Amino acid sequence: MQVGNSAMWIAILLAAPILLTALAIGVVIGMVQAATQIQEMTLSFIPKLLGVIGVLVVAGPWMLGLVLDWFRELILDIPILLG
Repeated sequence: MQVGNSAMWIAILLAAPILLTALAIGVVIGMVQAATQIQEMTLSFIPKLLGVIGVLVVAGPWMLGLVLDWFRELILDIPILLG
């Protein structure tokens, strides 16, 4: 149970920066579209893509370190998990 719980937390921590960035950019683009009455669905794709790439560039080393630390702990805990 503890392994599954920590895996879920790692997944949430890894997904949160990307999803929150895409959400924030989508809300801003949506407000601009509502204000200008431009209802083009593809207009928000490029800013979201650039924002997600920017987050991956900035937070990528942290995300990789988080996964590597968790995996290292998981490997070291194998004897404890097996009994």
